[in-house]
Amino acid sequence: MEGKYILLIEDNEDDEILTIRALKRNRILNEMVVLRDGEEALDYLFARGQYSRRNINDLPTVTLLDIKLPKLSGIEVLKRIRENEITKIMPVVILTSSSEERDIVESYRLGVNSYIKKPVDSEQFKKAVKHLGLYWLLLNIPPTEAGKVK
Repeated sequence: MEGKYILLIEDNEDDEILTIRALKRNRILNEMVVLRDGEEALDYLFARGQYSRRNINDLPTVTLLDIKLPKLSGIEVLKRIRENEITKIMPVVILTSSSEERDIVESYRLGVNSYIKKPVDSEQFKKAVKHLGLYWLLLNIPPTEAGKVK
């Protein structure tokens, strides 16, 4: 894929559509990879199974991760991301409907870069995604090539 892209790990199709629309509406047209569950996310990131031909060093510019996922929770996905040398410094933003204190604390304990509660209102959601995209894709300076495993 090479280049700036977004990895969206989200099982709710409505939230996926809202996220994509909000980004496009704000002229954030980077490529987006959408995965539906925790196991698929780890297969993608670690180039396993159906993603075994993917370049493992081609990491997303930012990963938007829901907590409530089928097969493997977002918290468990985050934990495995941070345990792996290749992905441990990759930017991860929790984008979830959960505002439970334990989820927030555990996410930060595991090294999440940001935790955003999805607004219920679609206009607020679009604004949140706009700011998220602008920050992570345009303003933030990601890890350099030196941080990637050869």
